Amino acid sequence: REKKLDVQFSILQPFYDQPEYVDALVASAKPYLIQEHDHLLLSFHGLPERHLTKLDPTGFHCFKDADCCKNAPPEVMATCYRAQCIRTAELFAQRMGLKDGQWSVSFQSRLGRAKWIEPYTEARLEELAKSGVKKVLVMCPAFVADCIETLEEIGDRGREQFREAGGEELVLVPCLNDEAQWAQALSTLCERAPIAL
Repeated sequence: REKKLDVQFSILQPFYDQPEYVDALVASAKPYLIQEHDHLLLSFHGLPERHLTKLDPTGFHCFKDADCCKNAPPEVMATCYRAQCIRTAELFAQRMGLKDGQWSVSFQSRLGRAKWIEPYTEARLEELAKSGVKKVLVMCPAFVADCIETLEEIGDRGREQFREAGGEELVLVPCLNDEAQWAQALSTLCERAPIAL
């Protein structure tokens, strides 16, 4: 016999541009950004391009030009993961006072043969090293907790790749993990979430 659970749950909407989230990123990264470095790479989890084009509510915006994510109308921003990642990076860079050229965005964790959103993190690390960047900081804002994709993929393999391409040091900025400011931010975001049945 089936039992019906009487459970309420909340759906947390995308928080890529919420001040509490960006503030938590800034607070956790600041001790690393005050260290000497040549470039900051914000590496987000990737997705196959087809996932984004399927969700494009206009049917004609995603990947139609190089700046599609920077010029995304509100209805596209609501569903475009790539545009949301870029917006997070822009807000973070603004808050940290970073100038163009001091930071960039990439996407990691590709699987299979399908085309994924670019630029790819491994290619970007190689480009940075070959362009003369000796010390790169990498942070992974799409991951709220460190995992194999941050620690091993970036912290180990990415570091090795960067060095093989001519770079000297890759510093992985830890994810938000159990930072007190992130815990408070998450609590605030959850309190705002609408109750769904």
